Amino acid sequence: MDQGMATGSDNLLSAVVPLMKLLCLTVIGLILAHPRTQIVPRATFKLLSKLVFALFLPCLIFVHLGQSVTVDDVLLWWFVPINVLISTAIGCALGYIVAIVCHPPPQFFRFTIIMTGFGNTGNLPIAIVGSVCHSSDNPFGPDCRRAGIAYVSFAQWVAVILVYTFVYHMMEPPMEYYEIVSEENEIEEEEPISNASRPLLHEAEWPGMVDKETTHSKTPFIARVFMSISGSSQNTFPDIDFSEEGGSTAGPSSPKSLRCFAEPKVVQRMRVVAEQTPIRHILQPPTIASLLALIVGLVPVFKAFVFGYDAPLSFFTDSLEILAGAVVPSVMLILGGMLAEGPNDSALGIRTTIGIVVTRLLVLPLVGIGVVALADKMHLLIEGDQMYRFVLLLQYTTPSAILLGAIASLRNYAVREASALLFWQHICAVVSLSFYIVIYFKLLSYV
Repeated sequence: MDQGMATGSDNLLSAVVPLMKLLCLTVIGLILAHPRTQIVPRATFKLLSKLVFALFLPCLIFVHLGQSVTVDDVLLWWFVPINVLISTAIGCALGYIVAIVCHPPPQFFRFTIIMTGFGNTGNLPIAIVGSVCHSSDNPFGPDCRRAGIAYVSFAQWVAVILVYTFVYHMMEPPMEYYEIVSEENEIEEEEPISNASRPLLHEAEWPGMVDKETTHSKTPFIARVFMSISGSSQNTFPDIDFSEEGGSTAGPSSPKSLRCFAEPKVVQRMRVVAEQTPIRHILQPPTIASLLALIVGLVPVFKAFVFGYDAPLSFFTDSLEILAGAVVPSVMLILGGMLAEGPNDSALGIRTTIGIVVTRLLVLPLVGIGVVALADKMHLLIEGDQMYRFVLLLQYTTPSAILLGAIASLRNYAVREASALLFWQHICAVVSLSFYIVIYFKLLSYV
């Protein structure tokens, strides 16, 4: 245990005060963006969001991850990205239970699973870590901020890959309800939506996501590939051209070709789906910054040249660090601007909404405590590093990722439901985060 770990009432203050700081920033953003005041227009918040995404956040990741990471650290930190997979898997399992128990409308069954399972593993944890470490008497020691941001950044690439693969396909419009879902959004699509009028939710965490449309992004593509579409559905969707289906050189009389005929078709369909998966978009500024930080940090010659008081490029990294300081206030102001737009009407149902919020914000953190405690007993975690454990616990505690709103818009599926659910989750997260961070501080003080 770190000697600086606070106890008693100091422990309580150390947990609550950082969240109060973040809450103040969020309220300021809400006031500035509220429709009644309009002190700062929505377009300004969108520009700020792009600055965070393309400049401030990459600077933060590069500076803190690059300075902290070494070859030995990569071998020690392996559980951080694995924990993202574990928390997502457990969250999706709980989301499936929520969907079974709460009986959402059938077209939102997969949506319920995703919104329960996929939490915010990037901007919000970085803001919480930055706020916790802001004071000199923080409970995690002098290297609190750098280590915490390095841990969070090290796990971001896993979350990005999950978004562009698993989440992207899970948020596909259900084929049997595709016409219903499309009709609900027809009125909105009659007039082209400009960037200025688009809800801030779609640009709040990953600007430009909704502009990455592919040919089949708004259709139930996987269902079309793997299921036979007949009747009226055939008129709704154009045929998918499998150009290589007839390209086999094996004759029809070949026993081997007859025996293995089904397998190539399955493989072919998997290939078509893989080609339509927008995995190429993972190389965005934050991901590129993470890769550069790892390259520089893992090569001692590069690291000595870029980081350190006597490094030739120290003036450059100092400039990046100044820019990185804008991440936390900017992220919370953007969140306030998003909340100022209020919740949209939702067809999800009150029971399902409450089920997702309670499971995501109250039940999943309890499971996370058990997972991290078990990993600690199995000696999978870094000995004596309380910030390491704190970041692992945060991965179970945050509300659903704001990025899911952009994915919903990209897939044209449950857009209003995502907006409403994210709004209520972030409102309730003020209480749940405060409650669990107090618990985490108490638990970590006795480790």
